[in-house]
Amino acid sequence: MKLSQFKFKLPEEQIAKYPHSVQYDENGKIVEKTNGFDAERDENRLLVLHAKSNKIEHRIFKEVIDYFDDKDLFVFNDTQVFPALMHGNKEKTNAQIEVFLLRELNEQFRLWDVLVEPARKIRVGNKLYFSPDNSMVAEVIDNTTSRGRTVRFLYDGTHDDFKRDLFALGYPPVPAHFNRQPEKGDVERYQTIFAKNEGAVVIPAAGCNFTRNLMKRMEIKGIDSKFLTLHASLGMFRDIDVEDLTKHKTDSEQMDVTEALTIPFNEAAGRGSRICAVGTTTLRALETASTANGEIKPFVGWTNKFIFPPYQFTTANCLISNFQLPLSTMLMNQAAFGGYDEVMNAYDIALNEGYKFGFYGDSILILPD
Repeated sequence: MKLSQFKFKLPEEQIAKYPHSVQYDENGKIVEKTNGFDAERDENRLLVLHAKSNKIEHRIFKEVIDYFDDKDLFVFNDTQVFPALMHGNKEKTNAQIEVFLLRELNEQFRLWDVLVEPARKIRVGNKLYFSPDNSMVAEVIDNTTSRGRTVRFLYDGTHDDFKRDLFALGYPPVPAHFNRQPEKGDVERYQTIFAKNEGAVVIPAAGCNFTRNLMKRMEIKGIDSKFLTLHASLGMFRDIDVEDLTKHKTDSEQMDVTEALTIPFNEAAGRGSRICAVGTTTLRALETASTANGEIKPFVGWTNKFIFPPYQFTTANCLISNFQLPLSTMLMNQAAFGGYDEVMNAYDIALNEGYKFGFYGDSILILPD
């Protein structure tokens, strides 16, 4: 498969910069309702793709449960995005700098792997200051990549106090396609309602469409909900620089699959229930934890699984995901799951129907029938 096969023209106005919601008008047509942070999470548009028959339906997301029944299973990613984007200044020159926290390397010594901007002005030995009174200080101790640095925060106090004070200075790490700075509303909306395990810098966007009301309706219908953790990294946004996808290498991401998922998952698979992966991060984690007989096993560690067509899935048989940007690895995951021709045709239809794309955009449900 070639990278260029996932290129398509996406009008700027169809890239969602903010959450939005839709509703049915008096003629049963789906129309825009609200654009902004007060839009309901589960009221975006939902394109339903029946992969085998290639049938397409246009629905509202909260109607997703119409396609599932008692004893079906939804699997969610419960990673929690932390406020990774920080603004500060450099010692002596007071030049404005941006630091993107990637992950903590050493708790005792307050070491963090970060990206910096402008990278050419931030060198080993420099001190970086954050907060209005410059009370949070970091020292650059190593270069890792062109923009990557290892920094040591100079903080006296407990680790819990340090994390609290550090994150109080950060902003939600919204993606570049928002084409804007983080806003107050992103603190709540750039996160799922069930986020629990801190570690991601990218939201599992499909999970953000679920509300407490929708999940309660699922429970009443007998649909089971279980969770795994995969801490999505900036590798999801990294440009692919090779045409031959077999030569692309993805970043490793930390994940955790426990028996709280594997037991009900394997039972659901054994009885032939529908198993829906909510998001491509969930799908990749399930495939990483899969066994030869179609079951999954507990897994704690790292994955760099890159899925693109053709690929034979052995775990989930349904997938919910947002409409993705051109050339993205998430689009390739979807195409592998639903079939390249079928998914790209669905994207053409979504474009013509005015669907919104990106992390605050509309959704696609891929079913096996």
